[in-house]
Order: sequence, then C-alpha cells, then structure tokens
Amino acid sequence: MIYKLNNVIQNYAWGSYTSLSSLFGFENLNNEPQAELWMGAHPNGCSKLAELDITLAEYIKENSKSVLGDYTANRYGQLPYLFKVLAARTPLSIQVHPNKRNSEIGFERENAQGIALSAGNRNYKDLNHKPELVYAVTVYKAMNGFRPIMDIIALFDEVNIEVLSDDVAALKQAPDSQGLKALFTNVLTLADDKKDAVLEQLSRHYDRTDLSTNALQALEYSQNFANQYPGDNGVLAPLLLNIVELQPGEAMFLHAETPHAYVQGTALEIMASSDNVLRAGLTPKHIDVEQLIENTVFASMEPEQLRLKPINREGYIHFPIPVDDFGFDIFNVTQEPQTIFTRSAEILMCIAGDATVESDTQSIHLNKGESLFVSCDSPQYQLKGTGQIARVYN
Repeated sequence: MIYKLNNVIQNYAWGSYTSLSSLFGFENLNNEPQAELWMGAHPNGCSKLAELDITLAEYIKENSKSVLGDYTANRYGQLPYLFKVLAARTPLSIQVHPNKRNSEIGFERENAQGIALSAGNRNYKDLNHKPELVYAVTVYKAMNGFRPIMDIIALFDEVNIEVLSDDVAALKQAPDSQGLKALFTNVLTLADDKKDAVLEQLSRHYDRTDLSTNALQALEYSQNFANQYPGDNGVLAPLLLNIVELQPGEAMFLHAETPHAYVQGTALEIMASSDNVLRAGLTPKHIDVEQLIENTVFASMEPEQLRLKPINREGYIHFPIPVDDFGFDIFNVTQEPQTIFTRSAEILMCIAGDATVESDTQSIHLNKGESLFVSCDSPQYQLKGTGQIARVYN
C-alpha cells in the first residue's frame, strides 16, 4: 500500500522563515522559524498517514512485517531511518552523534539518573546511532570532520593567537590523534581570562586580507559565528574543522562520532532514526563538552573526500554510503513510466515539479513538497511526471 504523508514541521530558533514556503510551498501563517520537516516514525515528530489519519508509527506497529519487510522488521524492529528537510538560517550547534553502543549505554544511564526524555539537559533520547547524509537543495554551508593536522597547524600559524601558542606547539610535537584531542579539548574548555584573551586576539584577524584562501574562509565563518554567538568557544571551530560548501545536487555523509555543524542553507537530510545530539558550542541549548569528547573519534578527514561520488543509473542517481540503515536516490521523473521494485518500506518526496506514483491498485499525485510512504507489501510501483523524486529506503 502507498499513503500520502502529513508531516511535522519543527520550529527551532535557527530555522528559516521562508525556505520551506518558497521552495516547497509550506505555509507559515504564524511567521515562525521553520527549521525542519520530519518524515518518518520518530516519536518526537511522527508523520501521519493522511488517508487513515493514524501515525506512521501506529501503522508500522500493527503490521510490522508486511510494512517493513522481514529483513527490516527482524533486524531493526522499526523504521530504521528519519528523512528531513533542514532549512538553516543561522548556524546549528557544533555537535557529535554517539555510536550505537554508546547510545545504548548513555540512554540507560540517563534513565537511571531520572532525567526526563524531554529535559533540556538530556543527551541520549533513544538507543540508536545517527549517521547522516545531506543532499543540498540550495548552496549549503557546513563544517564536517577535522581538517588534516598539518592544515590545522598552518592555520594557527597564520592566525597567530598568542595565548594558544603552547597548545599549538604541543600539537606540533604530537601531530596525531592524541595531540588533536588535546588541542580540541583545550579550545572547547577555555574559560575566564584565557578565554577572553583568545577570543579578543582572534578578533584582531577578522579584517586581514593578507592570508591564504583557507584562512580567509575560516575567519569569515568565525566572524559570522562571533556576531551571532559572542563569547562562544565555538568561534574557533573553523580553524579545526573542514568547511564544506555543497552546491545544489551535491551530497556528503557524516559518520557517527564526527564533529560537525550545519551553517546555512536548505538540504535533505537522511539519518538513522535517532535524536541523540552532544553539543559543544554555538547554541543556547545544553552543552556537554565532556560527553562530546568521549564520543569523538580524533581522526582527520581529507576535504576532497567529504563529497559523495554519485553513481548515475538509468533514470536516477544513487548515492553510495557506508551504513545499512538507509539508502538514498534521486529520480529524474519523465512521462515515460519508470518501475521501482521495493525491498523495504520507503518514503518518497517530490522536490521539484510533480509526479504520479502508481502501484497495482493505487495512484497518488505528488506536487512539490509532498511525500508518501510505500509499504513493503507493494512489491513494485511506477513513477511518471515532470519532476524530481527523492527516495529513501533501507
């Protein structure tokens, strides 16, 4: 069976007031920041099946194996992914998502401590990990993973912050994961007079023009962060983390235990079904540097390896990723029907134009911004129309 979805919009402070309406036609009658559109069965924002007026979670629970398929039902016991549209007007927090085992440990620990799931100081809201894929709809600015260590050293040499000279010298003596961990920890835990001195010395470089391209870009990001979050240690993050600017149609993958921050733009975001976030800065929300450090892998990532290399197939583009929780394709729909064979429960969203989805017994028309759920008991369906369809499955 296939069902059109009614989805939840999350009104977080960093969200855009216009992106979801201008790009996908969603109303914003109360002029609120519309940060995320959630498509899936996560309890913090569960979709509804429009025709049946029940939640997707209820529908899956009542018909688990026929809806999810035997493999997914046996392995995951739930819809294993969450599909979002993310519209960032201002930067999101610097954050890390824990791996599966640490999520389970942290969830049980905070339950035993009596921390409510809705509490502001709750880190672990479920038992799952949260690897992510981001597909840019507009130009999408982000930070993802640690820069190569020699690049970090070069940036700190250019942007000379005298108060941090000993910390940078220590990284030069130990240019490895332990040295990187020490510098990152020291930056995130700066306090009192040393913190004030570091941020003041950093700000002296904002108007410089005699620097490398990497340094100029890092300082541009840092100054933007400082304007929005004055006094926040996170303004140093662009010197440590890779800056990525995706063009529309480009995508990147974010591993668990990798520090990152989304800065600006609108994108599709697909992740394992989890809401576990450990934050370290650029946010008014709960910050837990100790937990973030414990759940971070201190390994550099080469900037050129951050963008995914799509595989062009007949009628669609496939983005290969290193996890089983979800898969992601973009279909360029034409009037010539294209048949897709299902192997699990799927969510489709029309991101441009319009399209019709037809199974053996049903036909649903999708306009831009609309989405539907395909149950695994529909062995195949056809797409036709004049738009683009984003497909998520596992």
